[in-house]
Amino acid sequence: MKYEQMRALAPAPGQDPDYAACLAAFPALELAKTTPQDPRYHGEGDVWTHTRMVVDALLALPQYQAASRADQEIVFLAALLHDVAKHSTTVVDPVTGAIGQPGHSRKGAIDARIALWDAGAPFAVREAICRLIATHQVPFFALEGSRRGKSPEFIARELSWQLSVPLLAMLAEADMRGRICPDAGRVLDNIALFCELAREDGCFGQPRAFADAHTAVSYFRGADVHPDYALFQEPGSRVIVMSGLPASGKNTWVEANHPDLPVISFDDAREELGLRHGKNEGMVAHLAIDRAKALLRARAPFVWNATNLSELMRKKTLDLLYAYQAEVELVYLEKPRAELLRRNARRDTSLSNKTLTGMLHRWDLPLPTEAHCVSYAV
Repeated sequence: MKYEQMRALAPAPGQDPDYAACLAAFPALELAKTTPQDPRYHGEGDVWTHTRMVVDALLALPQYQAASRADQEIVFLAALLHDVAKHSTTVVDPVTGAIGQPGHSRKGAIDARIALWDAGAPFAVREAICRLIATHQVPFFALEGSRRGKSPEFIARELSWQLSVPLLAMLAEADMRGRICPDAGRVLDNIALFCELAREDGCFGQPRAFADAHTAVSYFRGADVHPDYALFQEPGSRVIVMSGLPASGKNTWVEANHPDLPVISFDDAREELGLRHGKNEGMVAHLAIDRAKALLRARAPFVWNATNLSELMRKKTLDLLYAYQAEVELVYLEKPRAELLRRNARRDTSLSNKTLTGMLHRWDLPLPTEAHCVSYAV
């Protein structure tokens, strides 16, 4: 199904959603009909019953009705897909029978990303939907953030750089109203207070202002700094970190934009060592990292060219770069699935299309909070 048909699933004012069309657009939702939930938090029963209740609650919200059509389409699809991964993450405790779905928000964002990518959804719209899915429960507990290692202010500021806080609050409220649980009132109060905190801090509907990019990235990485006061930046390398699936055009982009810079590449290290993809990756990483460290010690500019698909893999790279006071620009590239597979099949590479397709299941895009500058060349 094409994205134009998916966006039309958001009903016109006064109309009811066509749930049969929703199931046809996203077949994975059929599995929600037989996916159980913990009755302590979901007295309504299975995931599909909950999903319909959430969508109905969303359509009834005054803030949804007042939103632009573009925002309605985004938050509607986020509500429809917010629990799309519960069926694949369900675990049942063999002793107590307790039901859990750990990691369903993050996996759901990736599942939605793949479906919307294949449907041809505009990049910005797709990512807005996926970021809402990935964080849809955060406003439930944001005021308890200090117990999780992050203050409520930090959570609000970080989210404001990654998505629309008003749309996230809308989705969170609908999620709570679309269920049967004893503490719904308390959580709805938490969501309202979280919105008030974001408004007072100037990040409800726009990113929280920072003195400069270095202060922002340092803050989001945990430095004890205030957003309004610039943090001194130690001199270091300027590093361009590439991100994107194999065959998405990273080499071509580097050659076109920075032909004069040294390039650190796992593929180059692998080729130099005569290793196939997936073989002795530790040796490959060791060679590439040693070369990167030499450039960092010299404070020389360079390009780090790798897939950097998951947040965990990017964090390893970024932790190293920031330890040497580097100024980092993250550049993300992508192409449609058919073009990726066609390009990869024609490349001189040991990476198969089957392996490339499997990489989609850890496809977690860079966020604006990860580097001094994050750009999406899509």
